[in-house]
Amino acid sequence: MSPTAEHFNQVRALLETQRYAVLSTRQGNGHPYGSLVAFSAAPDLTHLVFCTLRATRKYANLGIDARVSLLIDNRSNAETDLQRASAVTVLGTCQEPQGPPRERLLQSFLAQHPSMADFVRAPSCAVMRVDVRAYFLVTRFQNVVELHIQQGEQDAVDTPSR
Repeated sequence: MSPTAEHFNQVRALLETQRYAVLSTRQGNGHPYGSLVAFSAAPDLTHLVFCTLRATRKYANLGIDARVSLLIDNRSNAETDLQRASAVTVLGTCQEPQGPPRERLLQSFLAQHPSMADFVRAPSCAVMRVDVRAYFLVTRFQNVVELHIQQGEQDAVDTPSR
């Protein structure tokens, strides 16, 4: 297995086992704003889905700037996390699809989060799609690999430890 495929498999495994992410949006004053969101990921890793009420600050922020970042990790809040935990930062652009695309995304989200059905079916709830541009996979605290999604193609670039 090539390093690229191995790294994408690590990202996929992390996204499949974790249910929540920290979403970062940009407020009108330029400051970042973090929100905890439930998410689901497409099997091909090209996009993620989360849902939010339209009356939230994060939704308003997305109207200002559609670029987002999400942090997903598997830490257990133990000392061993420095060597064992993995994290991925997702960079992408967010949009609110309508019609049949919205319904398909909603179904994939509910497959991961069936207990949220009432929330996501409320008329005030927006189903948001994050089109992924890049993943930054961090393992063993400082090993970083940059993985790109470009027109449905996966590409990896090793980056120096940080």
